[in-house]
Formats: sequence, C-alpha cells, structure tokens
Amino acid sequence: MSNPNRLSRAEFIALLAMLFATVAFSIDSMLPALPEIGRALSPQDVNQAQLVLTSFVFGMGVGTFFTGPLSDSFGRKRVIFWGAVLYIIASAVAIFTQGLELLLVARVVQGVGAAAPRVVGLAIVRDLYSGRDMARIMSFVMMIFTIVPAVAPLLGAGVIALVGWRGIFGSFILFSTLATGWLMIRQPESLPVDNRRPFRLGRITAAVREMMGHRTVRLAIMVQTLCFSTLFMAISLIHPIFEVVFHRADSFPLWFALVALASGSASLLNASLVMRLGMRRMVSAAIAGQLVLSLAMSLIWMGSGAAAATPWMFYVFVIWITSVFFNAGLTMGNLTTIMLEPLGHIAGTAASVSGGLATVVSAAIAAPVGLTFNGTPLPLTLGVMTAMAVALIGMLAMPRYDAEAEAATP
Repeated sequence: MSNPNRLSRAEFIALLAMLFATVAFSIDSMLPALPEIGRALSPQDVNQAQLVLTSFVFGMGVGTFFTGPLSDSFGRKRVIFWGAVLYIIASAVAIFTQGLELLLVARVVQGVGAAAPRVVGLAIVRDLYSGRDMARIMSFVMMIFTIVPAVAPLLGAGVIALVGWRGIFGSFILFSTLATGWLMIRQPESLPVDNRRPFRLGRITAAVREMMGHRTVRLAIMVQTLCFSTLFMAISLIHPIFEVVFHRADSFPLWFALVALASGSASLLNASLVMRLGMRRMVSAAIAGQLVLSLAMSLIWMGSGAAAATPWMFYVFVIWITSVFFNAGLTMGNLTTIMLEPLGHIAGTAASVSGGLATVVSAAIAAPVGLTFNGTPLPLTLGVMTAMAVALIGMLAMPRYDAEAEAATP
C-alpha cells in the first residue's frame, strides 16, 4: 500500500536537494562578491567583508539547535515556512543596507532561517524512510550538496556581472521562494499530529540525553564532524592554493566547477553500492582511502616543497582535492543515516543537535588550518589527513545498532 505522505522518489529527491542547497548557495555564491562588499561597505578595512561568511554560519549554527525540536512540536512544513520567511526578510534588508554592521546582522538572521530547510529536511527523510533505503535517498540528495558549493561562485559571479553584488540577495529571495513554495504545494506533512512532542525544555533535554546515550550516535556525530571539517578546510584554502601556489586564480571558477562535477558522482556510486555493502563499510573504506591519499600528498610536499609547484603537480593536486569532495559523497549521507537510525521518534531534535555540533565544531577545526596557510598545500593535506585518521578510529570503535535488541531492552 502506498504512503500518502510520499511524493514520487524522483520528485522527493529533487525537492530535498533544493532545500538542502539553500545553505551552500547562501555561502559560496558570496565568494566573488566579497571584494566589492569590502570596498563599498568597509573601505577602511576590506578584509572585514569576510565576516559576511562567518556571520551566516554563526546564525545557521544557532538556528540548527532549535529548528528540529520546533518541527517535532509544530510539524515539518510549518517550521520550514517560517524559516523561509526569516530568510527572505533578512535577504531583503541586505539588499538595501548601507553599512557592514547591518549587513552582518541580516546575515545572522538569514543563517537562522536557512537552518530550517537543512535540519527539518533531514527529519522529513527520516519520517518517510529508514535504514539502507534512507541512505540511498540521502546519497542522491548529498550529490547536490557536494556540487552546489563549487558551482555557486560561478552563479554569484554571473549575478554580479549583471546587476551588482546586491543582486545576489535578490537571487536568494527567488531561490527560497521557489523551494518553499514547492514544498508547501506538493509535499504532504510527514509528521502526524499524534506523533508530535510538546515544545518543553525538559522534554528536549530528555531527548538530547537519550540521543547522547547511544554510543553509536555519539561516534557517528564525531566522525561526521571530522568529515565535514575537511570540506571547510578545502573550501577555505583551495582558492589561495590556486592563486599563490599554482598562479591560476583566473581559471579557478572553472576548475572548481570541474572538481564539483567529478566529485558529485560519489553519491551515485554510494547509491549503487550501499544497499549491497552497508553504510559502515562504505564510510570506513572511504575514510581509509582518503587517509592514504592525504598521507601521500603530505609526503610529496614535505619532500619537495616549493619545487613541487609544477604544472604536473597542479593536476595531481586537482585529483587529490577532488577526492576530498568525493569523500563527502561517500560518507555524509551514510553517517547521517547511522546517527538517525535509532532516533526516529526524535528525528527533529537529533538532526538539530547533530547538525549544530557538526557545524560549529567542524568550523572550529577548519579555521586554524586555514590560518596556517604557508604558501603550500601542506596545511590542508596534513589537516585532512589528521581528521581522517581520527575519524577512522571512530568508525572502528563504532558498535552496530541492533533494532531488535533495542526493542527487547526493558
């Protein structure tokens, strides 16, 4: 018997991918606008324009912690709708602001609003799917998550060329309106009223305590955070490496798009293999492979230093950085599924807590790596290698979740 709360699989994947892409589009399309924003709003210190990115991430991290519990209480669609309202209002304010301070406040609010589709979207998937079937759905969704951060700078540059940097915020309004409208019109509410939990601090605390009581869940969050941190490292350092090490800043957007297209195939590979091999085996193999590749790249640069910045080594670096993004497609969706598997009855809270921790902690891990840039890719390769080594230890220590044993526990 068909589930009345489900769209067709293809439409559901497309809808969720668009909702998830809100965050990536909101961050990476801003990259080409930062110099102009600095000159327009902070001419005395153009570097302050970088706060446009971090303020959004901060707001998203804050919003991530409570949007899930709200969706457990009031329903998935309602929370996404009001998150979109916040996001659109903040985007409109950003269009007309004449000062950097107000722009940063608008970006914080925008981040809070953008947390809703990111977190509640995960809860919707968990409402309707579970196990390896959920992992397969997440693989296709994460393919978009991997591609959009790389393609967004090209889109942002196009908007700037047409209407200036303020037009990017107009594109945010259009994007959010289309995605949220699609959700509200086509997707039935996935959380029945009878399954909702009152929004009370005590209940939320109890849910968090239950969540953190699962060793599998704790380790899945840790490993997911480390994998997520490698994406932050790569995104923060790839442009400086292209510009300073290989002198290819002009062609950077095109190379970045090529990397995205290649790495996006990882989710397709995961979707075809996860049903047969299982989530843990896929994640462990991907992390181990990335550890070996990053160790090899680190040894190359330790041994040859600046002499390795040859055209041949540029292509080797492009292959390696592609593997970093490729690794995300093989791990992030599977780890989310592993984490949510024992927590279907509190999926919103679980998605919020794990997403908030992963965002804040992974950014904190990646930031020092970016600050140690020394004119070579070594800080990036060593950072990724270290994160993957710890993540592999976490996977080896992770017990399997046994649903039958859990049900039998008094």
